[in-house]
Amino acid sequence: MMSTSRKIFAECLGTALLLAVVIGSGIMGESLAGGNTAIALLGNTLATGAGLVVLITIFGPISGAHFNPVVTLMFAVRREIGISLALAYIAAQVVGALAGVYLAHEMFGQALLQVSTKLREGPNLAFSEGIATFGLVATILGCIRFKPDFTPIAVGLYITSAYWFTSSTSFANPAVTLARSLSNSFAGIAPHSVPGFIAAQFAGAGLGVVVFSWLFYAPPTLTPSHASEEP
Repeated sequence: MMSTSRKIFAECLGTALLLAVVIGSGIMGESLAGGNTAIALLGNTLATGAGLVVLITIFGPISGAHFNPVVTLMFAVRREIGISLALAYIAAQVVGALAGVYLAHEMFGQALLQVSTKLREGPNLAFSEGIATFGLVATILGCIRFKPDFTPIAVGLYITSAYWFTSSTSFANPAVTLARSLSNSFAGIAPHSVPGFIAAQFAGAGLGVVVFSWLFYAPPTLTPSHASEEP
């Protein structure tokens, strides 16, 4: 059984590494793409999806590898994690996300403190974030119900695809969204655009929890003693 401190640290470190992947691959992709946005996005996408598979695999046995406040709240609503631990996870995720941005900036010799100027506005982008997060909840709950060992790969594959099938390029994570507003790089988002993204993410996650908790519902298995009491 992992200690609470190890769980919280794993969430912080894992989220930091995730943001280092997201921001770092965005900077690298843009610098090598020669102005071709599609190539830059492809590099950003593949690195993020692959990074997620690895990070969830190694941190999952410690903390569950949420790296995402809406995922943590989902488990809290389902009573699979206590509220005090959930709040500690969320705080660790936000701190880790900010640290990951600074790690990426340092690796590429950029100014540590930045503010993004990349506007991501419009109801279609907010709607995309809701859909992206709804699908992420479906992926996680579906794997928990039917194939738990496949979760790291499924989440990595889903985010890889969602980068391309959503107009917002699938942030699907409030901590990631907030942190990306502090990087004026390819993966950034202007602070003015952050509230709409985060509101849509929570809405999509809430709907996902309702829909997929019902759809994937598993009736409790009767023990032999209880089964014998059935008429």
